Amino acid sequence: MKNVSRRKFIKRGLLASFGFVLLDSLWFEKYVIDWNYFDIATSKKNPIKVIQISDLHFDQLRYFHTSIAKKINAAKPDLLCITGDAVDTTSKIKQLHQFLQLIDHSIKKYAITGNWEYWGNVNLTELKSMYADNNCELLINEHRTISINNRDISIIGIDDFVGGQADFKKATEQLTETDTNIVLSHCPAYRDIIKAQKGDVPIDLILSGHTHGGQITFLGFAPFKPQGSGKYIKGWYKEADPKMYVSKGIGTSILPIRFGARAEMVILKI
Repeated sequence: MKNVSRRKFIKRGLLASFGFVLLDSLWFEKYVIDWNYFDIATSKKNPIKVIQISDLHFDQLRYFHTSIAKKINAAKPDLLCITGDAVDTTSKIKQLHQFLQLIDHSIKKYAITGNWEYWGNVNLTELKSMYADNNCELLINEHRTISINNRDISIIGIDDFVGGQADFKKATEQLTETDTNIVLSHCPAYRDIIKAQKGDVPIDLILSGHTHGGQITFLGFAPFKPQGSGKYIKGWYKEADPKMYVSKGIGTSILPIRFGARAEMVILKI
């Protein structure tokens, strides 16, 4: 009887553990968003609040998307940066539009392409038009200089490194001197090329995504990283300039699960 009871106990324990892993990977890490806040402002004068949202892989408007929109509006950012892989088919642009419509129109937004916009043959003209309807500019190897809180800021948008034709030099042509330069680059591996090519162009921050934090990791080890990740997986890389933050993003690709790589939104004070 003792052996039978022990076997039952072990079996129940294994089933409970399996159920926990399923709940965690199929629901919690995908839909309970981790909001991470970083203050990297070098001066307390005229700080700028930036929110990064990456790798939406948008399919349909869900409850957690509504919650994200509400938190963005409550945070009142100066800028919202969408760092690629927002949609993977042209048919999903309308659903993404529904989400963006929930976000305060007055918030200035910038977006870039990711590999899935190319792999899915997304109509970039239609995507750009939809973004424009939501006070968002799609930047493909180009930059915009704007003034926020009496500070001149340049947003430099790089085309996707894997699916597109990333070109930092083209993106910074006729770049004027500003207080802050922020680069949006979907694939973090492109940081190494920016580092080699930037010359005298000062880069204060690179915002990337693409890796999903590994999407499925074990004790911090990611057995698979997509092409274009390089040596990067998630979080801060400050060992050398330019410093970069790699977001784990919101959505998933290939497999609809996350494990050890909880979805995240990033708020930065710059």
